[in-house]
Amino acid sequence: MDIKNRNENISYESAGVSIDTANETKRQFKDIVSSKSSGSCRPVNQVGAFASLVELDLENYTKPVFVLKSEEPGSKQALAIDNNKIEWIARDLINHLVNDIIVMGASPRAVLDTIICGKFEKETVLKLVGEISAACGENGCVLVGGETSEQPGMLPAGRYILQASVLGIAEKSKIIDGSRIKAGNALICLASNGLHTNGYSLVRKLIETKPGILEEKINGMSFLEAVLQPHVSYFEAIKTILEKYPDNICGMAHITGGGIRDNLERIIHDGSLSANIDLAEIKTPPIFGVIKNYANIPDEEMLATFNNGAGLIIAAEANLAENIINSVKSTGIDAYIIGEIIKSDNKNKKIIFNNKPVWN
Repeated sequence: MDIKNRNENISYESAGVSIDTANETKRQFKDIVSSKSSGSCRPVNQVGAFASLVELDLENYTKPVFVLKSEEPGSKQALAIDNNKIEWIARDLINHLVNDIIVMGASPRAVLDTIICGKFEKETVLKLVGEISAACGENGCVLVGGETSEQPGMLPAGRYILQASVLGIAEKSKIIDGSRIKAGNALICLASNGLHTNGYSLVRKLIETKPGILEEKINGMSFLEAVLQPHVSYFEAIKTILEKYPDNICGMAHITGGGIRDNLERIIHDGSLSANIDLAEIKTPPIFGVIKNYANIPDEEMLATFNNGAGLIIAAEANLAENIINSVKSTGIDAYIIGEIIKSDNKNKKIIFNNKPVWN
């Protein structure tokens, strides 16, 4: 037996985990998340407890329904970390999460985050938590706690995996699930600013095989700056229109993985209805044309992979469509009609595409 090896002291530190660094960093979390409140959600305890306690004001709800969602920003994380845009991922994480519940008529209240890393880098972790907390505040909710875990061996130093969950509240009678969608509804597109959080495995492969794409300039930005733009939050826009037109918004779809077809299908439940969409009406940001050109991707695959400019789609009463569009635009988000809901004999074709997308 090797006596020398048997007597060697193996500590948590030598295994790659620094408890002192983690504890010192987590103590600073208190200044970021513990005392903040937002709307009807108030943290009750301080950071460091075994679980997070939040007080919810439900007086204005007759039958409140909790709306829950978890999200992670996918392989965009690796591209952002490699190009010093890790704080943008924090925005992606929260904005995507909030968009997923507001389309159901919910108001976001509380968020829990998870940060897993190969090596605990204090400044990076504090930056991430700070940006997540700030993004929560901008979306009407509050970061109430979470988990930060150093896992050497599972991840290399400098690599991070983020995840978050949100608690939202909706009045049961005002839940928007697409059940009120009917023929004649206008389909209103809310503009995206780029890829948001989908299609990045393809983009990373494209950069690897055709690095010349990195030399492209798009609206004054480098390709990487354009492709890494944080996911747009539609919180203010949706909040505004739901306050003004609560009975006239029939369905909403956040356009994420699977593009317009897959996500719009999720809210059209009536087999006699279809969404009739004019692809030529969609204002497609130039970044998509660059990706399509370099990767030589057919239109069908582009539509199945990316949002291509349609970040969120609303089915609304047609007579109020222009009013709704103007309300959305007042929050800084471009919006316009791209189609309508029609009666259809083909129960297997909920989404009908007309014309071709315009690739800039």
